[in-house]
Amino acid sequence: MSSWERFLDTFFKPETIEKYWLAILNGMAVTLELAAAVVLTGLILGLLLACIRSYGFRLSNWVIIAFVDIFRSLPPLVVILLIYFGLPNVGINIPSFAVIWIVLSLVLAAFAEEIFWAGITSTAKGQWEAGRSTGLTLTQTLRWVILPQAIRLGVPPLTNRTIAITKNTALGTVIGVPEILNEATTAQSFTGNATPLMMGAIAYLIVFVPVVIVGRWIETRFAWRRA
Repeated sequence: MSSWERFLDTFFKPETIEKYWLAILNGMAVTLELAAAVVLTGLILGLLLACIRSYGFRLSNWVIIAFVDIFRSLPPLVVILLIYFGLPNVGINIPSFAVIWIVLSLVLAAFAEEIFWAGITSTAKGQWEAGRSTGLTLTQTLRWVILPQAIRLGVPPLTNRTIAITKNTALGTVIGVPEILNEATTAQSFTGNATPLMMGAIAYLIVFVPVVIVGRWIETRFAWRRA
């Protein structure tokens, strides 16, 4: 067997591809579902926290800052293991899919809050004063004047951070979530061949390359252009 044939047999074995392609496809579906849930929940929560922080209530701001600092500092895997293996000791059992969703959503929310908050604070004070002078309440000024500018300013860093965090769905394999990496490593353990891992790598490219392309388009489309 030539070197090329050994390479093909190791990474692209036809029998293994035929046997496990459906499992990898199912893993892709779980990964997409999980990533979508994380993005939706994390961004909404991050925006909500930034809005609450803009009201300037000292106690709530301390809580938000503590939350943000903790979840930006801790590796997601540590939090996942603490919740999945620790909470059952006090009678709280959370499904593995929900654990990954909750943890990654909280991590994304922590980063998103800081990005949205940076956009809010970078908006000129005169914008707030102009809104209030026209009779708008603080909430209306925030909603109609400040947030559109803050969100647009935050699009580039928010897009990059969102993509980086959604790729952490692969951590689900540690606690048995049947996403791409879990299905690939399970198949590899049965076959003793690297083909399932290559299939998993290709699946990740299929899932996330379009996300990266869309993210680049969003950055270009909504980038802030100063006069």
